[in-house]
Amino acid sequence: MDRDSFRPGPLADVSWAAAGDRWDLILVRDLRHPPEKVWAALTEPDRLAQWAPFLADRDLGTPGAVTLSTVDGERSWPAPATVRRAEPPRLLEYTWGDGLLCWELAGTAAGTRLTLRHRFDDRALGASMAAGWHLCLDVAGHLLDGDPVGPIRGAEAKEFGWDDLRAAYDERLAD
Repeated sequence: MDRDSFRPGPLADVSWAAAGDRWDLILVRDLRHPPEKVWAALTEPDRLAQWAPFLADRDLGTPGAVTLSTVDGERSWPAPATVRRAEPPRLLEYTWGDGLLCWELAGTAAGTRLTLRHRFDDRALGASMAAGWHLCLDVAGHLLDGDPVGPIRGAEAKEFGWDDLRAAYDERLAD
């Protein structure tokens, strides 16, 4: 796909779950690839670099310390993180900044049902987080399809429909 013609796909299933004094933003997407292929996109640094909002200094497929560098244009901010659980190809959990990300992969007849639980403190950020992950997962879908468009991160996301996605997710996540 030509990057300039990239447009976000339909909204993901999205919901909230209380997690103590924090919140889990839950996004569910169906991908037409087997869990092993999706797992590789979630864990291998060269694949993460093509869709994720950060760069990883090592494979995320094993527990332990890792550095995740948030990227916005030419700037990046490295931060320590920890892979807490890695159970290929079904469960990946790691810290990122103050957040906790848990990726669950379940095989389906058509591929993989991916469930992302992103835990953070401020529920007001939910629609923004959902819009960002929506774009990242759309880009990951293209990568898995063999039709990479390149990462869409940081301020650049506004050029690819982030504002409209944020507004739509704000409506979906409203009480």
